[in-house]
Amino acid sequence: MRVEKYVRTGDKIYCVQVLAIIKNVCYNENRTYVALWKGRIFMHLQEKTVSEEPIFDGKIIKVQKDMAELENGAVVTRELVIHPGGVCIVPVNKTGEVYLVKQFRYPFKEVLTEVPAGKLEFGEDHRSAGLRELKEEIGAKCESFEYMGVMYPSVAYLTEKIHMYLATGLSFDKQSLDEDEFLDVIKMPLSKAVDMVLNGEIKDGKTQTALLLAARKLDMAK
Repeated sequence: MRVEKYVRTGDKIYCVQVLAIIKNVCYNENRTYVALWKGRIFMHLQEKTVSEEPIFDGKIIKVQKDMAELENGAVVTRELVIHPGGVCIVPVNKTGEVYLVKQFRYPFKEVLTEVPAGKLEFGEDHRSAGLRELKEEIGAKCESFEYMGVMYPSVAYLTEKIHMYLATGLSFDKQSLDEDEFLDVIKMPLSKAVDMVLNGEIKDGKTQTALLLAARKLDMAK
């Protein structure tokens, strides 16, 4: 049943067309929620940026402190790490083996096993960047480069998005690593790599997600 809810905010009166009212939240016919709080209208589960303050501008990341208004009118601090994003690739050969890299990760002081990956420049096309990283890190080209989706590695404060690709029909040449990049390429059955994800041997988030997606896609293609 359609209901009209009149709300006064300042000198104006808004008429909100809703299909249902649950406490102070209206659900309208456009399938959006409108929160009514102290006579003001807010979109439910949305936050409005009030101000942005740059804190740090580094080679890879930027840090900024925002003030954001919640749907109940409260203003809170949001600390953000601005990152241009990344791309990762699961290269699988015709016998079902996947190529991974082992490299030292300074924040954790550990050597981690990962899929080939790289950072994007701001505004860079992730598909072309993925093909470049495939060549640079393991020296490979591919006949098929299938997009598997995007993952958000840390949603509370980091803006990074990592795009994931499955590369098949591989052919190999030489690596072309950056001068400050040191890694070892290893090869194993994709099924073994999935087992390493499930038993906790592979700890990197993008690698976990991309390997499981690739395994599911290739299994469905059989």
